[in-house]
Amino acid sequence: MRDAFRPNPVQDQADGLRRLFASSRVRYIPVLSNPHVLSSGVLLEGLCAAFAELGLHTLVVDAGEMSPQPTELAQVDLGACVEHLSAHVSYLAARGLPLRHINAHGSAAQFLEVVADAAPFADVVLLHASAAELARMVASREVRPVLLADTDAQSVTHAYAGMKWLSQRAGLMVYSLLMACPPQLRLAERIAQQISSCADGFLGAVLRDWACMDPRQPASAPMAPELRYLARELLMAAPPGAMLEAPADAMPLRPLLRKSRADAVAAL
Repeated sequence: MRDAFRPNPVQDQADGLRRLFASSRVRYIPVLSNPHVLSSGVLLEGLCAAFAELGLHTLVVDAGEMSPQPTELAQVDLGACVEHLSAHVSYLAARGLPLRHINAHGSAAQFLEVVADAAPFADVVLLHASAAELARMVASREVRPVLLADTDAQSVTHAYAGMKWLSQRAGLMVYSLLMACPPQLRLAERIAQQISSCADGFLGAVLRDWACMDPRQPASAPMAPELRYLARELLMAAPPGAMLEAPADAMPLRPLLRKSRADAVAAL
């Protein structure tokens, strides 16, 4: 039986997040789109579920290469184009929209302000887009992009190429990785090691954490602790970067073993 005087860890986490979000309207989390990941939609749903577990509302801004095009209404009333999928998740079809807000310097950062005004109820905005568009939107911001991949070699190559683009064009040097595969698959660990080694050796970038999500599991399945941990790390990485106490059920990153540069490049 739970001690009546012992604080509830779930409530404590929610209180900490409410204090964190009280000082800022929204957290932007860039997610690098990957057309080679067939279950990318499931991965986005997993992140939304992890944020919803913390009582946060997530707006998915879907501007990837394979995403739906927005309606003509987006030019005059973007808020009317936001679809409310559940109590904690909203969706905006946004392929091509960031380019409509680009300035003379090649920046589309104004698009983020437009999105925030269109969805003032959102605590978290997942920016799902290509590396080129993410670089235009979040350059000079303190954010941590999420790479998507699975066990297909093309998806891994695409994820690394996106990391290279963002590190060189937007100066973003710290990343997370979310993979569509069973968490116990040993190949997943080797892929994470390969990306981490190449990032460190050739880009000076860091793969800070990674998690797996089995796309074959039903939506009602318990959330993997490492996905919960990754979601909290992404929130803490967003400005102003306030520290949160680690929850008791959050599983930290599995250690990455170093590989030689030659082995890592050959694997990619």
